[in-house]
Amino acid sequence: MTGNERSAGETYECDVLVAGSGASGMAAAITARARGLEVLIVEKEPRFGGTTARSGGWLWIPGTSLARAYGINETPDQARTYLRHEAGNNYDAARVDAFLEAGPEAVDFFTTKTALRFDMPLVFPDYHSEAPGGTQGGRSMVARPFDGRELGDHIKTLGMPLPELTVFGMMLGSGKDIVHFMRATKSLTSAVYVAKRLSRHLMDVLRHGRGMTLTNGNALAGRLAKSALDLNIPLWLSSPVRELIVENGAVKGAIIEREGRTIRVNAKRGVVLACGGFPHDIARRKKMLPHAPTGAEHYSPGPTGNTGDGLRLAETAGGRIEDRLPNAAAWVPVSVTQRKDGTRGVMPHFIDRAKPGVIAVMRDGKRFANEGNSYHDFVQAMVKAAKPNEEIAAWLVCDHKTLRKYGLGCVPPFPMPLGHHLRTGYLLRGDTLEALAAKAGIDVKGFAETVSQFNATAAQGQDAAFGKGSKAYNRYQGDPLHGPNPCVAPLENGPFYAVKMVIGDLGTYAGIVTDANARALDAEGRVIPGLYAAGNDMASIMGGNYPGAGITLGPALTFGYIAGRHLAESTAERSAA
Repeated sequence: MTGNERSAGETYECDVLVAGSGASGMAAAITARARGLEVLIVEKEPRFGGTTARSGGWLWIPGTSLARAYGINETPDQARTYLRHEAGNNYDAARVDAFLEAGPEAVDFFTTKTALRFDMPLVFPDYHSEAPGGTQGGRSMVARPFDGRELGDHIKTLGMPLPELTVFGMMLGSGKDIVHFMRATKSLTSAVYVAKRLSRHLMDVLRHGRGMTLTNGNALAGRLAKSALDLNIPLWLSSPVRELIVENGAVKGAIIEREGRTIRVNAKRGVVLACGGFPHDIARRKKMLPHAPTGAEHYSPGPTGNTGDGLRLAETAGGRIEDRLPNAAAWVPVSVTQRKDGTRGVMPHFIDRAKPGVIAVMRDGKRFANEGNSYHDFVQAMVKAAKPNEEIAAWLVCDHKTLRKYGLGCVPPFPMPLGHHLRTGYLLRGDTLEALAAKAGIDVKGFAETVSQFNATAAQGQDAAFGKGSKAYNRYQGDPLHGPNPCVAPLENGPFYAVKMVIGDLGTYAGIVTDANARALDAEGRVIPGLYAAGNDMASIMGGNYPGAGITLGPALTFGYIAGRHLAESTAERSAA
């Protein structure tokens, strides 16, 4: 995006410099530009979109006009009660209040003034909907699918979706898409739908080199990029921030490396750090992730360029990094796969764990959690169940019928083949439970006893040990056509299968400490003039917990909006003075 670039020699002048092109950075830039400021976005990577582009694209924002259209008219106090319960001792009242007030305002701004659009299912429960203030729906929304052609040539530099979450490189939207693909061999309507989607995708790949029906996070990043294009906001790719310019304690801009040149960017109003957190910063992982004592025992599906640049930059200006949260990141169980080109892939396990006929065991062969619970809760249970000095890993297990019906991790359901995953060792198979356990390195006796105990009541839809299917979120991710419990079925006839899961993240929580206006704070809690943070660079307002679908992107969009709005308002205040 070249827009109205006004570089002069090795200096560039603007009002606001935004470092990072994910949802939070784009939101800050669009908001500031829409209010009259000159904005520049710089992106370290050769593609824009950051973590957002490969995410699920869900945002958790209570009290929006989308919810009210369904007749869901909750008060901020209900959501406040829920967040207070979720965050516990790490509840940040000022920032939560700012989020609850500005979130609905941000959604209205973006949906009426920009290309951003959302779809909200009537029922998508909070992850702990049974807790005080929790709801059965009305808070989680997803970016509406978007035609990539609207980006013109810029589609070529949009970040690609995570390959493990695509089918033949095709992005599947939440809801209808997934349902039709799961039923393609059982329903003529679904078969026709899938055939049309695949045909359209193939034509797009032949013509454009990639799919053009953008869904989920790719749609969110694409829609925000279109909005930035419409406002003529310049975006410099492959342009990392090397250092902040600090004068008399205030941030005045940054030094950018671009096309082999060093450019001084003078940002009259401020700099917004939105660099994606630190999921691939080995040193900070070693320091902040207890399960990764060397920094290497962690597998993130986030972009490899998210190496904590924003946090380091903030520290050089006196900023403080939050280190008191019980969880430094949003955990997700992942499996490590070998792609057909030989590279390593990281597959997040979102919904397969909740399906009937699927259980998870540790190395001792025993179950340790309700498999249908949220990914963040599930990983915490993995950590708690692991024995000292033992790799923290669990195996997701099912029988042949279940595997071919629902798939497992990267392994697709029937009629897609299994061969590649069996050959690489990603998918383990045994004709008997004992053979599977031996192949996986799971205690044979303990595993056989676990399956026997589970099967004793599973046919009746009961899970006496962990209550799988007893919570609204479990049932939402299960199979609604399977009864009497959408999440429970016995493991009956071999062969049996297993996929190994380890710990990954969907974004880091331990970020830059900010105030309610997204301004960075120093060690004494004082505002650092001219420095803002948003997205995963900002310390999470969730207190180290994971309340519902979209609790990273919802605050990212909102606090990006808050930062852009505050930069414009402070400009207006200066002009009035």
